[in-house]
Amino acid sequence: MASQAELTHLKNDEPLEHVLEVIEADGAVIVEDCFSDQVINQILSELMPYAEKSGSNRTHISPAIAAFFGEYTRHVTGLASKSPTFVAEVLLHPLMLDIADSVLGPNCAGIQVNVAHMLVVGPGAEAQFPHRDEDVWVHMPQPSPEMELSSVTALCDFTTEIGATRVVPGSHRWELDRQPEPHEFANAEMPAGSRVIYLGSTIHGAGTNSTKVQHRPAFHLSYMLGWLRSEENNCLATPPDIARSLPRRAQELLGYDIHYAIDDGGGYLGALDLKIPADMLASGEL
Repeated sequence: MASQAELTHLKNDEPLEHVLEVIEADGAVIVEDCFSDQVINQILSELMPYAEKSGSNRTHISPAIAAFFGEYTRHVTGLASKSPTFVAEVLLHPLMLDIADSVLGPNCAGIQVNVAHMLVVGPGAEAQFPHRDEDVWVHMPQPSPEMELSSVTALCDFTTEIGATRVVPGSHRWELDRQPEPHEFANAEMPAGSRVIYLGSTIHGAGTNSTKVQHRPAFHLSYMLGWLRSEENNCLATPPDIARSLPRRAQELLGYDIHYAIDDGGGYLGALDLKIPADMLASGEL
């Protein structure tokens, strides 16, 4: 009988080079001690009121998307517009940005946020079907460069019973039609404040919450090549009236920058009236 797959655990102060080595080899890594209990509690106080209002009555774009998230999962979108602590501590986390720049930077002039959501997986939620996050860009010719770097941040202790994210190490190197065997899944069991970070090409999915009363709150935050269309419309999710108060780097990541590829022999994307939207926020034009 084959042994169960496992993920490498590192600490938040691990050298970037080592983190990148593990991600390159396995397609995923768990980084512990990213966020203190104080930060987690503050973020939960800012976001849980939204989660409590987001029940099974949420309307999804289609039945397929509703099935993907499941009827027992509460969903909070547009986190940058709802939690200042999320922006300061999570969106702008130095290690995650360094990893994203290293993984995605060779194939773009700058990265952007793809999606920033809170998912509270409730008792009875069944495991998601295994998927690659980069499949949202299914029309991209293959083989392609890495298009996305994703993460799930544990806001409570992640255990298998509570629905820890399931990841298939090494699947970023597989042929697209290969399906994982049960023993090839690793359960991302980790203490609160940890992150499982994985490539958009790595197979994964939320686990089954087999508990009777425990909920599994977590963030999904992903960055993408700056010239792609994001999964969430971030400039509407965080409109100018809110974005104006955010740090410049957060504005840029949320789509208020331009993708400036002139220096690489290309063009630019995302301008407004031939200007950089973040500059227009600063001047009061936007």
